[in-house]
Amino acid sequence: MKCLKLPGSDAKFVIGLSGIVAKCEFFNPGGSVKDRIGFRMVEDAEKSGALRPGFTIIEPTSGNTGIGLAMASAVKGYRCIIVMPQKMSNEKVSVLRSLGAEIIRTPTAASFDSPEGLIAVAQKLQREIPNSIILNQYCNASNPLAHYDLTGAEIFDQCDGKIDMAIVGAGTGGTVTGVGRKLRELCPNCIIVSVDPEGSILAEPESLNQSDTTFYELEGIGYDFLPTVLDRSVVDKWYKVADVDCFNMARRLIKEEGLLCGGSSGAAMTVALKAAASLRADQRCVVLLPDGIRNYMTKFVSDHWLEARNFKPVINEHGHWWWDETVAKLKIERNFTISSKLTCSETISLMKQKNYTEVPIIDANNTFLGMASIPYIMNMLMTCKVKQNDLITEAIQMQYRSVALNSSLGLLSRILETEPYALVVQDEACLRPNAVIKKESVKGIITTVDLLNYITTMASEKSNQVNGSI
Repeated sequence: MKCLKLPGSDAKFVIGLSGIVAKCEFFNPGGSVKDRIGFRMVEDAEKSGALRPGFTIIEPTSGNTGIGLAMASAVKGYRCIIVMPQKMSNEKVSVLRSLGAEIIRTPTAASFDSPEGLIAVAQKLQREIPNSIILNQYCNASNPLAHYDLTGAEIFDQCDGKIDMAIVGAGTGGTVTGVGRKLRELCPNCIIVSVDPEGSILAEPESLNQSDTTFYELEGIGYDFLPTVLDRSVVDKWYKVADVDCFNMARRLIKEEGLLCGGSSGAAMTVALKAAASLRADQRCVVLLPDGIRNYMTKFVSDHWLEARNFKPVINEHGHWWWDETVAKLKIERNFTISSKLTCSETISLMKQKNYTEVPIIDANNTFLGMASIPYIMNMLMTCKVKQNDLITEAIQMQYRSVALNSSLGLLSRILETEPYALVVQDEACLRPNAVIKKESVKGIITTVDLLNYITTMASEKSNQVNGSI
C-alpha cells in the first residue's frame, strides 16, 4: 500500500495498490469515528431543547463515544458522566478524566439488561441527578444521521463515486447504518459488508452468532443486544472475527503501513482482505478504520499483553530456566471457597479470618460462580452499589485470568505482570441424565508470591547441588 491524497479529500484516506482504500477515522480530534456522533447528538439535543445550560450529560459507552461527548461538554460547559465497562482500556479513562468527565465502571460480564450493566447504571444516575440527560447512542437518530449526512457522503466524494464495496464494523450500528444507507442511494450496486466479533450477536443470519465465546477483548464493536439504531437490512454480508486475528492485523497495519490504528481497525481490515477477494482488479473496496492506537498502548500494542492471552507465543527473552516448567510444579494448596448464600459482610469477615484476599464463590451444586475480592467488594460498598447485607453474588468478579495445570510458568508470569492472581482451573466431566456436561473446576489461586517462592526455592536447591558436587 502507498499513501496518497485523493482529489478533494481531507487526507483521511490511504489507498492500496490492491484497490482497497482505507478511511482513517483516527485522524479525528478525539481519535475515533465516534467524534462525529458525539458532536451531532449534543448539537441536535440543544436545538430540540432537550439539552440546556447547566444540564448533566450521562452516557453508557465503550469509551470512544464518551470521549466525543466529553470533548463537547468541555467546550460547551456541561457536566459529563461516562458509564463504561471494566474491560475498556485505562487509556480511555485517562483521556476522559483529562477532559473533566466523571467515570463510573461497570462489570464487563454484566448483560445489557442487568441492574449492574452500563445502561441500567446510566438510567439510575439520570433518575438521581436533576437536569440530566442520556443522549443514548443506542437509539438516538442523530447517531446514524451523522454518518448518513457526513461520513457516507465524504466516502462517495473522496472516491469520486467509484465504490464497489464498503467494509464497516458494527458497535451501536450507527456507522454502518448511516454509511450504508447513503451509499445505497448514491451507489446502488455497492456491496455493504459489516464486521462483528465472535461472542457478539449483531450478525445475520443468526447462525453466525452461535459460538462458545462468551468474552472478547476487542473494544468498540459488538454487543449482546441489538441497538435500535442498527438497521441490519443495509448490510449485504456479515463476517465474524476472532480477537487474535484482529490484533495481529492491527499490528501489521501499524508496522507495515504506518497506520497507527486500533484493534477494531484490525477487525475491519481482516474482513476487507476476505471480502474484497471477490472483486475484480478494477473494482474498489473502502474499509473504514474506526479508531487509533492511543487507547491501546498497554493492550494489544504490548507483546506481553498478547502473550498473557495466548494471542502470541510466550517468548523467554531472558532465558529463565523455569520458563517452560508447568504450573503443576507449584505448590497449589487445596482451594478455600465461600458459599454464594453468604452476605457481603459475612464474606469479608470470613476472608479476613482466613487471611485471604481473593476467594472463589460456589453455589449449592459446587459450581464455580466467580471471585470474591476484598478490594472489589470494598469498592462496591463504598460506592453504594451493594449493601453489607446483600448476598455476595451481588459483588463478585466474573472476569479473571486462568491457567491450567499444564500451562507454562512463562505464561503464568505474563499474566501476573498485570493481574493480582491467576486461577488454576481444570475441566471436569459431570454426569447428568442423558448427558455429560463439562464443568470448570477451580484447583487453586496462584499469586506472584507463589511463583517467586518456587523460583527462589528451586534456584537455592540447584545452587546447593552444584556446590555439593564440587
